[in-house]
Amino acid sequence: MTAEALLAWARGPGMQIALAVFFLGITVRIVEMLLIGRAPDLAAPRKSGVAAGWRTVFHRSLPTPGMLKRSPLVFVGGYIFHLGFLIVLVLSVPHIELFHGVWGIRWPGLPRSLIDLAAILSIGAMVALLVHRLVDPVRRFLSRSGDYFAWTVTFLPLITGYFATHHMLLPYTQMLAVHILSIELLLIVLPFTKLIHTFTLFLSRWYNGAIAGRKGVAS
Repeated sequence: MTAEALLAWARGPGMQIALAVFFLGITVRIVEMLLIGRAPDLAAPRKSGVAAGWRTVFHRSLPTPGMLKRSPLVFVGGYIFHLGFLIVLVLSVPHIELFHGVWGIRWPGLPRSLIDLAAILSIGAMVALLVHRLVDPVRRFLSRSGDYFAWTVTFLPLITGYFATHHMLLPYTQMLAVHILSIELLLIVLPFTKLIHTFTLFLSRWYNGAIAGRKGVAS
């Protein structure tokens, strides 16, 4: 298959398949969570669970006392990676044009220099976090193959996108096809791996905070 044919397939049927698996997988996982249900709470609420839920979402997005001193790389690196990835995904002009082609909506993007900076910082943070995981004995012991797989499928779209933008490693058409295929791989595996936390993180924090708040327990 030529590079042009591979790119055409990745942009067409490949993307359609990946999006179908992604949306179906997300729907199934969320329905599964909702069907688990929970036992009814018959006790009288002591405080507003709703307000407590939002407080928990905010508080648990901040470092716990002493965390910045004990593990600054984990917290700072994690925030740099996630924010950088989000900036590249949402504010890169080529991505905005893709969203416009799919959903018919468009918004202002950032200059390429700022997107490059966000990508480089995000890539650097991911590499630093991986090295820290491998070097730290506790984190290395707790890590499983799924953790490294999730890291890999998240890292590939960032690095291949940077290579494609700067015409590095492979001819542009081939590198762009590889970049799109890496995105499709991420879409396909996201609902079925730990990466599902992309959708459940804040929901679970709010839920736990709301339950604790209803009981009058600090969360």
